[in-house]
Amino acid sequence: MSTVNPRRWWALGVLAAAQFMVIMDTSIIGVALPEMQKDLGFSQGELQWVFNAYVIVFGGLLLLGGRLSDLFGARKIFATGWVVMIVGSVLAAAAQSASVEIAGRAVQGVGGALIAPSAMTLLMMLFGHNPKELGKAMALYGAAAPAGGTAGVFLGGVFTEWVSWPWCFIIYVPIGVATLAMTKLLPAVQSRRGSVDVLGAVAVTAGLALAVFAVVRAPEVGWGSTATVLELIGAAVLLVLFFVIQKTIREPLMPLSVWRIPRLGSGNLAMTLLGAAWIPMWYFLNLYLQQVLGYGAFASGAALLPMTILLMIFMTAITARLMGRFGAKPLIAGGLLALALGLLWLSAVEPTGTFLVDVLPASLVAALGMALAYIPAMIASMSGAPQEQAGLASGIVNTTYNVGSALGLAALTALATTQGAGELGNLPALTDGFSSAFIAAAAIAAVGALVTLLAMKSDKAVAAAAAAPAADAPASQGQTAGV
Repeated sequence: MSTVNPRRWWALGVLAAAQFMVIMDTSIIGVALPEMQKDLGFSQGELQWVFNAYVIVFGGLLLLGGRLSDLFGARKIFATGWVVMIVGSVLAAAAQSASVEIAGRAVQGVGGALIAPSAMTLLMMLFGHNPKELGKAMALYGAAAPAGGTAGVFLGGVFTEWVSWPWCFIIYVPIGVATLAMTKLLPAVQSRRGSVDVLGAVAVTAGLALAVFAVVRAPEVGWGSTATVLELIGAAVLLVLFFVIQKTIREPLMPLSVWRIPRLGSGNLAMTLLGAAWIPMWYFLNLYLQQVLGYGAFASGAALLPMTILLMIFMTAITARLMGRFGAKPLIAGGLLALALGLLWLSAVEPTGTFLVDVLPASLVAALGMALAYIPAMIASMSGAPQEQAGLASGIVNTTYNVGSALGLAALTALATTQGAGELGNLPALTDGFSSAFIAAAAIAAVGALVTLLAMKSDKAVAAAAAAPAADAPASQGQTAGV
C-alpha cells in the first residue's frame, strides 16, 4: 500500500495552477483575436488558426505526453512541459507575421500536451488511495479550468485594450518560472523501461491537422474539389495508420485494450461532442460582441465574465454534490441538453442586438450546461483506469475534447463563412453566419445528450460490473469506478 503524501494538498495547488494556465492559454487570446487579425494580416477564415494551432498540437500529442509521463516520470515531464510552454510563449509574443504566430501557438501546444497528462497522473498518484479525497481533488482541479477561462477572458481584455496583445503570451513567462520552482512539491517517480511510439504520435497528429486544414480550406476551394478530397483521404489514411500501428507494435502509444475501461468510450464521445459545441460558441460569441455589437477588447472580455464565473461556481460548489446524488450519466446528458438550449437561444442574435437581451441570458444557460457536463464526463472516462494507465486515460480524454474542439471549430467556421461570416462590415451577413454556427453547435450538443443516454452505463451498472469479477479480490479494487 502506498504511503499517503503529507504535502498532497500543496501539490494539488501546483497541479491546479498548471490546469489553470493551460486552459487560460485557450481563452486569453479570444478577445485579442481582432487586434491580432489587424496586426498580423489574418483573414476572417484563417483567424481560427491562432486557436487551432494550439489545440491540434495539444490534442494530437496528449497521448504521447501521457506515455512519456508513464515512462520517464510524471514530475520530469511536467517540468519539461513548462519549459516548452515558456519558449512557445516568447515566440508567439514576438511574432511579426501570421506564420510565426501560428508556430508559436503550436509550440505552446506541445508544452500543454506534456503538462496536462502528467498533471493528471500526479493527481491520481497523490489522491488515488482515497475515493473521497480523489473526488474532492478532482473537483478542485476541474474548477481550475473555468477559473483559467475566467482569468483569460479578463486578462486578455485588459492587455489588449490597455497594453498590447503580445502580453497575452508574455504573462506565461514569469508564471511558468514560478511553477517550475514549485515542482519540488510534487512526488518524484522513477523512470521505467519502455519504448516511445513516435511514429504513432506523428501519424495521429498529422492526421488530425490535415483533417482540420481540409475543412478550413473547403469553403474557399470547394468541398468537392480535388484538393479537399485528397486532403480528407490523406487524413483518413493517417488515422487508420495510427490504429494499425497501435495494434501491431509491442508498446503502442494507445494500447487498444485500454478501451475496456468502463465508460471510457462513451465518456470520451461525450467529451468530443461537448468540445465541438462549446468552443465554437465561445469563439463566435466573442466575434459577435466585437464585430457586430462593436465592443472593445476589454468590454468583450467583461461581457464573457458572467458565464465563466457561473462555470467556476457550479464546478466548485455544486456539480460534485449533484454527481454524488444522481451519478455521472444524468448530469452529462442534462448538461449537454442545457448547452443545446443555450446555443439555440444565442442563434436568435440580431445585428442591432444588446448584451442584456441577446447574449447574457442565453450564455448563462449554455454555461450551466457546460458546468454540469464537463467534470462528470471527465471522471466517468477515467474512474475505472488502473494507476499504471492513469496518464494514458488522461491523455485520451483530453485528446478527444481538444480534437472535438478543433474539428468542431473548423467545421462551424466553414459553415459560418458560407453563410456570411466572412463579410466584415456587413452586420446582417455577419450575424447570419454566426447564427448558423450557433444552430449547428446546438445540434451537436443535442446529439451528445442523446448518445450519452443511449450508450453510457449508469454508475450502478459500472459498480456492479466491477464487483462481479472482483468478488474474491480485495475490496479496494475498482472502488473509484462509481466516482
